[in-house]
Amino acid sequence: CLSFLSDNDEYRPPVWKSYLYQLQQEAPHPRRVTCISEVSEKETDQLLSVAEGSYLIRESQRQPGTYTLALRFGNQTRNFRLFYDGKHFVGEKRFESIHDLVTDGLITLYIETKAAEYISKMTINPIYEHVGYTTLNREPALKKALPVCRDMPDGKDSPEETGLEERLTSLVRRATLKESERAPKYEKVHNFKVHTFRGPHWCEYCANFMWGLIAQGVKCADCGLNVHKQCSKMVPNDCKPDLKHVKKVYSCDLTTLVKAHNTKRPMVVDMCIREIEARGLKSEGLYRISGFSDLIEDVKLAFDRDGEKADISGNVYEDINVITGALKLYFRDLPIPVITYDAYPRFIEAAKLTDPDERLEALHEALKQLPPAHCETLRYLMAHLKRVTQNEKDNLMNAENLGIVFGPTLMRAPDLDAMTALNDIRYQRQVLELLIKNEDILF
Repeated sequence: CLSFLSDNDEYRPPVWKSYLYQLQQEAPHPRRVTCISEVSEKETDQLLSVAEGSYLIRESQRQPGTYTLALRFGNQTRNFRLFYDGKHFVGEKRFESIHDLVTDGLITLYIETKAAEYISKMTINPIYEHVGYTTLNREPALKKALPVCRDMPDGKDSPEETGLEERLTSLVRRATLKESERAPKYEKVHNFKVHTFRGPHWCEYCANFMWGLIAQGVKCADCGLNVHKQCSKMVPNDCKPDLKHVKKVYSCDLTTLVKAHNTKRPMVVDMCIREIEARGLKSEGLYRISGFSDLIEDVKLAFDRDGEKADISGNVYEDINVITGALKLYFRDLPIPVITYDAYPRFIEAAKLTDPDERLEALHEALKQLPPAHCETLRYLMAHLKRVTQNEKDNLMNAENLGIVFGPTLMRAPDLDAMTALNDIRYQRQVLELLIKNEDILF
């Protein structure tokens, strides 16, 4: 039911598969059975045999204070240990009411029983490969094309009526994206989080319905892609963050930010460095002297609020140390440092080598371990810091001084004990000093 796009074709949204939706509609409904006295397992079985979906809750005779949910499904009684921590649960999902818990459980049991083989093969022929970035990286003729639902069971509400048609899904949004000629093609993994969808939703990887009442699947917090949890393992590392999902600049993953803004480097880095080089290269103690913390926080808020439209000019922030402080704060706030945790040991080991040529070669190899956006940001920063050292006569900042400032800012030890982390500080300084001095060779 999917057709490929030729250059002259209009975008045709995928036809979502309705089989699992139909099964959810067919699942047994909860029927609560109330007991006025304690019942045995045998009596429970008899009480629940009236109808599929019947359930009751009884206190354990062996462990008073603990409770069992007895549920009739598949012509047999199934028992589940019931827990409560403010919400009811028997597994990972938490529910406001027992009724919702049983409803969701019956849906899951019914679908996974009836469609076990179908579910196991959902990822074999995904729509994602045909309706992904590579195929649809062009402007479609119909930008407002919406997902189409077909073959809905008679008498059931169409998902269109639930408001599905009122918004573009991330899948359709990807169809409207056009690759900028200057935009770097950085690989980025999706940032999937368990998500509860309101109303019927379909997986944007396999096109199948996402069943259940809550936590039906996962959603990428950066681009909004909605998929089954099992499908998320198959999705390529091609996340294209949407600015409506990327709410801030500071504390945002570096690769996520550059992909969201379609830039080579974070705009904070580019804008701060341009401002510093325009009016601050000769400022004494550049990067060593701290700016007023409240003003640095103002700059951070300006970037988070206005992005590349933030005004950090001398008319607003006369003290250049406020801008250098804001740049250092940006690097400190990164969830993954510029020199990533994975690459950190390679850089430290390189700094420990005594032979100068071997040390540079080891640093060159360590740089290859960095994600492209991280490496490009580091390259740009090192070229800037080298220009800072070329004005040492005025600013009194050489590569060693800058290494002391930026070592702990760009490199953070990954879960090391306090003594090892303390010993690493001198190697962090040496790494930065070597990167600044040999920036033209290493990058």
